Amino acid sequence: MSRGDADGRTGPRDGRDETEDERADRKWGELIQEVRVAQTGVQILFGFLLTVVFTPHYQRLGTTDHTIYIVTVVLGACATGALIGPVSFHRVVSGRRIKPQAVRWASRLTFVGLVLLLATMTSALLLVLRAATHDAYVPWLVAAVLVWYLVCWYGLPIWARYRHTGD
Repeated sequence: MSRGDADGRTGPRDGRDETEDERADRKWGELIQEVRVAQTGVQILFGFLLTVVFTPHYQRLGTTDHTIYIVTVVLGACATGALIGPVSFHRVVSGRRIKPQAVRWASRLTFVGLVLLLATMTSALLLVLRAATHDAYVPWLVAAVLVWYLVCWYGLPIWARYRHTGD
């Protein structure tokens, strides 16, 4: 059996015997599980960020730190929107028989959301470390954590994909 047979089943090339709709259902379930993890993190971080402006310490921050805070909040809002987007997308198109396309768009939204979450976490770390200490090593520490995020979130998965699938 090969990919694209008349019955819509996929072939042994991918190791599964499922229709396009079955594959879309499986991928949707996997994607939603991944989104749940990221949503929880971004919502907690975003909620915390929203409270910072109401603390007395915020008023004592300099212009640069205020700017970093505003950028961080906007990044957090954008990440929240992108990571909640797949749920709304599914709800709006549900029952329209376009699940494979919906899965592709939801996957793209999730990827964008993860990139925005990466930027939000890095920016928040910069803000917190600048407020906690004004030492010159703060940018270097933040850069090291950013590299760690990049390795964990993108480097290792890309390496594994290439190593085990060749693409």
